Amino acid sequence: MLLKSIQNSLDELIYLLDQLSDKEYSKSCIALSNATIGEHTRHIIEMFQCLENGYDCGVLNYDNRERNTKIQTQTAFAKQSIIEIKSKLKSENKIIYLEHKSEESALSIQSTYYRELLYNLEHCIHHQALIKVAVLQFENILIDENFGVARSTIEYRKQCAQ
Repeated sequence: MLLKSIQNSLDELIYLLDQLSDKEYSKSCIALSNATIGEHTRHIIEMFQCLENGYDCGVLNYDNRERNTKIQTQTAFAKQSIIEIKSKLKSENKIIYLEHKSEESALSIQSTYYRELLYNLEHCIHHQALIKVAVLQFENILIDENFGVARSTIEYRKQCAQ
């Protein structure tokens, strides 16, 4: 169920990227403090990549993202990165240690792969909601009304409609 939900969210993102030119993808949005759809997409992608990169050794640090500007400026490269993420999702859960280092201290918290997948899914949905704000500046872009909406909210709305 979790892996399917992630696949669906990433597929929604690919569907959006298929509709955007690189210029639209890289256009600043005033409502997002001049951030771009590409920057938010890169952030989603690189969080999943961090999790994938930390899987084998069992240590994860989300601060160690690559921050690859190619992901945020080229829709084709971003789509390829998403396809790679989808193909590398693991079905086996395991313990992972989440690290956070600052100038003052270092912290290591025990987590699991599935817990971090769930975090990344929720994080993805949050950034999709922000991307949706930026998409509103363009005409002729089609996105699902539930793009950027948490699954629990979708279910809650269905119950209220009955």
